[in-house]
Amino acid sequence: MTDGPPNTDALEAQVRAWIAIDPDPDTRAEAEQLLRLADAGDPAAETRLRDAFAGRLKFGTAGLRALMGAGPRRMNRLVVAQTSAGLAAFLLARRAQQEQSEQPDRQMNARTTASAPAHAAPGPRTDRDPHGTSSEPPTVVVGFDGRLNSDVFARDAAETFAGAGLDVLLLPESAPTPVLAFAVRRLGAAAGVMITASHNPPGDNGYKVYLGEDGSSEGDGSSTRSDGNAGGGRPVAPPQDREIAGWIERVLGEQGALPPRSERLRVAGAELLDAYVAATARAVGGPGAPALAAPRGTAPTPTPTPTVVYTAMHGVGGQTARRVFALAGLPGVIPVAEQDRPDGRFPTVDYPNPEEPDALDLAFALARERGADYVLAHDPDADRLALAASHPDAPGGYRRLSGNELGLLLGWRIAERERAAAEREGRAPRGTLANTIVSSPALGAVARAHGLDHAETLSGFKWVSRVPGLLFGFEEALGYLTDPEVVGDKDGISAAAEALAMACELYAGGRTVWDLLDEASERFGHFASAQIVLRRERVADVEALSAWVRANAPRGFAGRAVEQVRDFRRPGLAPVRANVLAYDLADGSRVMIRPSGTEPKLKVYLDAFSDRGTVAERRSATAAALGQIEVAVRAYLDGAGPEAAGARP
Repeated sequence: MTDGPPNTDALEAQVRAWIAIDPDPDTRAEAEQLLRLADAGDPAAETRLRDAFAGRLKFGTAGLRALMGAGPRRMNRLVVAQTSAGLAAFLLARRAQQEQSEQPDRQMNARTTASAPAHAAPGPRTDRDPHGTSSEPPTVVVGFDGRLNSDVFARDAAETFAGAGLDVLLLPESAPTPVLAFAVRRLGAAAGVMITASHNPPGDNGYKVYLGEDGSSEGDGSSTRSDGNAGGGRPVAPPQDREIAGWIERVLGEQGALPPRSERLRVAGAELLDAYVAATARAVGGPGAPALAAPRGTAPTPTPTPTVVYTAMHGVGGQTARRVFALAGLPGVIPVAEQDRPDGRFPTVDYPNPEEPDALDLAFALARERGADYVLAHDPDADRLALAASHPDAPGGYRRLSGNELGLLLGWRIAERERAAAEREGRAPRGTLANTIVSSPALGAVARAHGLDHAETLSGFKWVSRVPGLLFGFEEALGYLTDPEVVGDKDGISAAAEALAMACELYAGGRTVWDLLDEASERFGHFASAQIVLRRERVADVEALSAWVRANAPRGFAGRAVEQVRDFRRPGLAPVRANVLAYDLADGSRVMIRPSGTEPKLKVYLDAFSDRGTVAERRSATAAALGQIEVAVRAYLDGAGPEAAGARP
């Protein structure tokens, strides 16, 4: 590498400095081999080195997520340890700040206690409360999924936290991400870390951070500002993400080496997962609910139940989901055996994402073999859910519901539950249904029909989970929060239980989910959605296309004039600025454009609405509108300049 560009020597020095402190022999060997190949003149090896060592992974609201490998721009043991050291410093600094702000109150309490009558009973101890505001070290819970290296990264994070003096609780085995979010809230922990890359490709991994109850944000991400919901265990949000990133950089500058570690940590017992299962099962209105339960003291009447196939997608959701189903009184499901155990190689799917067209092939094959009525599918960390149902006109006999369709049905179900509770208690319905701005506006119609509030937030459950009075929230990318009192993030386990309960009730009444969607269209109007995804190799290319869109605003699509443009980079539309453009069209249709937050994609969301005529006529009208708008949007994007020429639909 000595004959390369002027900065080649600096690159080699940087790589060797990394190798000197990397605790992982595998990534050390990878970096050493790339150095040897690059020194021998291999341009591909030098390109890989430059890409892996050009800067660091940026800590954001998704934490970290990247390809595994050597270097500061990859997910590896050294990056995990350094990130954990920075997060620990943030938590300790926040604890010190809290204690300093509480000092006047403590002094006042001490004076009051000293002047109290001698016969006064002593009050409870306040040196440790469930929210972690005490002189004891902050508690951090660490969990991991079944991906390659997730258990190793979790141990690295836990021992780094312990080395910084934190109280650390490590989950004993791989678990769904919602269990980690639940644990942070239940234990009153200051933070939680989940090692997962969710539904990303097999070579990726990630580091997701949750904050405790005192981890407030700048707002809830909705059009109505508030202080958010009570309860911790929600994904980190601004400004804390920036503060944590700053502490990571500060610790790197101060330490410049592998952070200290300690094995003084606790391993959680089975009672934590048991508590999650029990709390989730209690929240589900399944066959054990009053509507389908037998009268007390009588023999239960057998209720017909649907045949349901389930896939864990080589992830960690299967065992926990089945435990919740059983405890909620729901019927058993038929697992896809090849995908039922955690396997970070994901050998039967190209992408372990239930949104992908081929991801459910094995599940559909088993469903056809067993004559199943429904298919449930989790992503590998079980925070997302897909539902498919038999359909006579669908290729292969099954059609997957979109995230918007399932979000509508689950939100309607929970709205009905709240209205029934309000009637029993002699009060008005209360609470909020929420969805992200790129999701269908259908949930707003459900909220209005049930006397509930409705909120739209920026993308991500860091915002949805902070909506005040939240009853239910969803995003179109298969994320649902059905019980905000139990978990502060999207939860595919509880959503699966609700979906299964809904399927059982429909089946017992001789109906299908398609009948229910028709009923929703008749009652609330028909909402239809479509999506265009433009993929690129690099995030920078997507950013270039996004910039072109912003500089070349359309006047309309398919003869529908743009009546309003909402640029979420401008102040006032949301608590933080976001790279989202919304075009509201004259006929009530909508086009929204944004780059993906985690992948090199540009996403375009199309929505249309009709409340005229029969359900069939409404469906036909919205389908025609979406088709015309999609053609127009594709033609518009085809006009992008050379800098975005590779990003085609």
